[in-house]
Amino acid sequence: MIDCLTDGLIDTLKLLPYLFITFVILELIEHKLSKKNQKILTKNKKYGPLVGGILGALPQCGFSSMAANLFSARVITMGTLIAVFLSTSDEMLPIMISEKVDIMILLKILSFKVVVGIIIGFIIDLVYRKEVSKKNEIKEICDHDHCSCDHDGIIVSSLKHTLKIGLFVLLANLIINVIIFEVGEENVSNILLHNNILTYFLSSLVGLIPNCAGSVIITELYLAQMITVGTMLAGLLSGSGLGILLLFRTNKNMKENITVLSIIYFVGVIIGLLVDLVI
Repeated sequence: MIDCLTDGLIDTLKLLPYLFITFVILELIEHKLSKKNQKILTKNKKYGPLVGGILGALPQCGFSSMAANLFSARVITMGTLIAVFLSTSDEMLPIMISEKVDIMILLKILSFKVVVGIIIGFIIDLVYRKEVSKKNEIKEICDHDHCSCDHDGIIVSSLKHTLKIGLFVLLANLIINVIIFEVGEENVSNILLHNNILTYFLSSLVGLIPNCAGSVIITELYLAQMITVGTMLAGLLSGSGLGILLLFRTNKNMKENITVLSIIYFVGVIIGLLVDLVI
């Protein structure tokens, strides 16, 4: 139980710098940039999924958390957000490095996730063309947190948002860790060991756990050769770390949140199944 509490605190502390940087960016867009510069910054999003897919592959889930906040403020498109979520590596990368996995295998997995994220991201942006960068959307984040951002200045306001969101993440992390502790990681692992079509649905579901537990379980099972590469990819593609949790916290449009959640879940299932059929 002590480990659960410690892990929750550590995960939250690692996330705080990303949250702070994100809110500084949002405050700059809201208060400092001219209307012309805002338009240049936020409406030229043609290559957003490409950039998002690449950045999402960087270790840990910080960029997925940043993307969730930026999407909630309409600074990035849904396609960019999904590209980040699908390519996010979370704990997979450090675990594989520590286990001395062949570098070529590691690069193939990362590249595959990035390519899938980019392709799906572009497809989503073609289908879902909601306008981005409405200034009032950024303002809604302040109203949601009951902040007096106009009077606090950029740094103080960003710190307030960071601490409020950080507290929410800490509480959510503690609850999730306690649930996993009570259920048992072995029990969660056992549901992935049945090699049938349901395994892909279950693996993608485990990947949605909004902290590092899902990616840790899935990666360790794959390294132990207890699940297939397709089953692993199903879980790793749907796993966006704390990003999906922050999306539901910061974005008021619940229909959008459920749409994003459904897309990354079923992309994980379908891609995982196709990989095992092809290989």
